[in-house]
Amino acid sequence: MTLKRQQRYEITEFLLWNIRDHPSDIVRVTQENFKISRPAVLRYIHKLIQENRIEVEGTTRNRKYSLVTASTMRRAYEINSSLAEDKVWRNDVVPLLKGIKENVVGICHYGFTEIFNNAIDHSQGTQIEIDVKIWIDKIDMRISDNGIGIFINIQQKCKLDDPLHAILELSKGKLTTEPETHSGEGIFFSSRMFDFFAILSDKLVFGYKDNLDLLLETEDDRHGTSVHMEISTASTRTTESVFSKFTKDFGFDKTIVPVRLARYGNENLISRSQAKRLIARLDRFKTVIFDFKEVNQIGRAFADEIFRVFANANPVIQIIPTNESKKVKALIQEIKREKEKVSKIQG
Repeated sequence: MTLKRQQRYEITEFLLWNIRDHPSDIVRVTQENFKISRPAVLRYIHKLIQENRIEVEGTTRNRKYSLVTASTMRRAYEINSSLAEDKVWRNDVVPLLKGIKENVVGICHYGFTEIFNNAIDHSQGTQIEIDVKIWIDKIDMRISDNGIGIFINIQQKCKLDDPLHAILELSKGKLTTEPETHSGEGIFFSSRMFDFFAILSDKLVFGYKDNLDLLLETEDDRHGTSVHMEISTASTRTTESVFSKFTKDFGFDKTIVPVRLARYGNENLISRSQAKRLIARLDRFKTVIFDFKEVNQIGRAFADEIFRVFANANPVIQIIPTNESKKVKALIQEIKREKEKVSKIQG
């Protein structure tokens, strides 16, 4: 490839990969990056518009550019005994992914089939709808059903307090309403594989973006469940790399628990009952990481229940706090010191 041809390729790729973040000033950004004139950049943009790779809207002063969807598919399926997630994936989704990197396809394969199968087996609905969109820079997959709603279903079958309690349990992993036929791992691992993963049901949205937990309440009272998954086509993540973070000897033995999900509204985390709700089912893991992000302080009883009572009852479990504020860290260290003193006296 000649230098001139190489530069043309680099400018074109730069436009396509940066236009989403710079819809209004992509011309200026490209000018500055390649030290070329505005008319030169506009020639590249005009060519991409002619090739139907980008589109433009607005007048000269308010012009905005955006990517044209490379592939798109929307289809509904009746839930019946013959519906199978692997067939839908193979026949309807795979043809859209030509040219996509193998590791990205692998993640899409895992997430799509896990979530589609959950809708078949657990939704109690009659229909599943999929919406797949592919751009040069990312893949967007949505799987929706018209069933009871995942949070209400978990609440009812696991006899939990409310949908928020169901979300807390869901965040830990290893939660299933049908343990005889499901491991409860699909949603946990899928959420860690994608750049953005969200579950929408009723008025609640729960998910992860760049491995940070999300919990929102909306005005949209959505019936059924909709799962939204996004991943960059340039991602270097693999299914194996995600599994390896939470598994050992092929077992799912490590989890990260967002502590703030034990909180209702703006209430403080102070009681043992709140802590007991947080640590429920965690004896199934060998390593538990408590993520204190957005939790600035906790009560002594709350901390004691986790870092002394639970720790004493489960000595083989490695308990790791992370993202603690200074106040939280100081209290946890104090609880641990008191625990060690008692152990020495008893020993």
